Amino acid sequence: MRLKNKVRELWAEDKAVVNGWLSIPSTVTAEINARAGFDSLTVDLQHGLNDYQSALSLLQAISIGDSTPLARVPWLEPGIVGKLLDAGAVGLICPMINTPKEAEAFVRYARYAPDGERSFGPTRAVFEHGAGYANDANRQIVTLAMIETTRALENLNAIVSTPGLTGVYIGPSDLSLSMGYTPKLDQDEPAVVGAIERILTTAKDAGLRAGIHCLAPSYAKKMIALGFDLVTLGNDIRILATATASVIEETRR
Repeated sequence: MRLKNKVRELWAEDKAVVNGWLSIPSTVTAEINARAGFDSLTVDLQHGLNDYQSALSLLQAISIGDSTPLARVPWLEPGIVGKLLDAGAVGLICPMINTPKEAEAFVRYARYAPDGERSFGPTRAVFEHGAGYANDANRQIVTLAMIETTRALENLNAIVSTPGLTGVYIGPSDLSLSMGYTPKLDQDEPAVVGAIERILTTAKDAGLRAGIHCLAPSYAKKMIALGFDLVTLGNDIRILATATASVIEETRR
């Protein structure tokens, strides 16, 4: 068995990836999402309520479905990058990549020698992805650098020139906050929208993929039409909270 990555397969077919987001440290909610039909599911260790141990459990739960397991690391640090890949994630999103040096480090941490400096020991990954994992990992693992500050915008051309980087991922809330606007998803502030479009165009011109965090499905569809390769639909907490509030409001009304 060889390591496969549905995200890369969809991109090869020129299709956008619909990504789910797991912030709740519960295998039950992870299982619900794994059966829901997302192309990929991202376990969030930055702003989600997960630590490594719960992330491992969520990655195991994702395995019951067909979604590609991804993870957002809490920060740029080689230990957690390696551990999440060893646990079975086949793609990583790294927050606050502001310089080409940080982008280069991210790629190195996620790849085996001679292309990087990831330590070898794919404890669960080899169970999940097969005996050929070591040969396939560098080619299949996705690395998405989050562009979400004005400093990153200033260094954008250099960041997207990083060898081995798969793509960029826009965090609209931090990006808008850094630009002096109200932090939110589904941005309509002209200056922020302009920055988002610039990031997308710059990434595409460099031959990289581009993802963005969205809230409403209508906005996600708009971003796909704009050319984004991956869109995230809120997160499990927001979806649960919205659905719960909706049924209560309808009942009371």
